[in-house]
Amino acid sequence: MENANSCRMGLASDHAGYELKDFIRQVLEQKNIPYTDYGTYSAESVSYATFGHRLAQAIEKGEVSCGIAVCGSGNGINMTLNKHQGIRSALCWNEETAALARAHNDANVLALPGRFLSKEVAEKMVNVFLNTSFEGGRHCERVAGIACS
Repeated sequence: MENANSCRMGLASDHAGYELKDFIRQVLEQKNIPYTDYGTYSAESVSYATFGHRLAQAIEKGEVSCGIAVCGSGNGINMTLNKHQGIRSALCWNEETAALARAHNDANVLALPGRFLSKEVAEKMVNVFLNTSFEGGRHCERVAGIACS
């Protein structure tokens, strides 16, 4: 994932993250960034795991190249995503953690805590995530070590 211009985005949330995910969807539309929304589509109570798996499988199949996932704390959907090979989901809470997730960890999913972020901060984080490139170099071996066989 180079930057926003090279990424077809996938979105996912549970009920607690629905409102923030819907806001992020609108931000992507305003920026003409292509995306696929893997649900949920309302604030009705659902399991974060269902939608985290949908997004992870879409990335694994190459339907999308990166994603943004939101649940109440960000933890549950992040843990679900990271059960999949090739997914490097990073739970972030500010612009700096989003930048480091991309630059140092080559994160391909930004996981957000929907109950703890303002829309303004979330939008800044999405912009940073989409426009920060992986630094490579010394980080390549570390990222390679994340996958286990």
